[in-house]
Amino acid sequence: MEYMLIFREDQSNFGNRRNAGGENAEWDRDPARWDAWMAYIGALRGSGVMRSGNGLQPPHTATVVRVRDGAREVQDGPYADTKEQLGGYFIIDVPDLDQALEWAARSPAAVDGSVEVRPVMPPFGHG
Repeated sequence: MEYMLIFREDQSNFGNRRNAGGENAEWDRDPARWDAWMAYIGALRGSGVMRSGNGLQPPHTATVVRVRDGAREVQDGPYADTKEQLGGYFIIDVPDLDQALEWAARSPAAVDGSVEVRPVMPPFGHG
């Protein structure tokens, strides 16, 4: 079964990225954290459970769109006024929720942020 691991991180973690979202994004001020993420991603890939995933550019690059009373509203920056911001996600394919939770707990985001685990719906029209 496929699960999405949704990583939420403290806003300060985004400030530690250089070339955030670029091809060579890396951690400037916290190389140990970058190493932890690389080890985690390597373990996911090595186990064969990883299907896809990406990190996201910092929250200030976001644009939120809503339609209210037929009018489009556009807001720059993140909508949520929270300490944690969406940092990225992975889609993994594991036998059950327990294994998905084990992978979530291994994430560096679980240490100082949070990891939401959510089952992925099958494609529309496929059961």
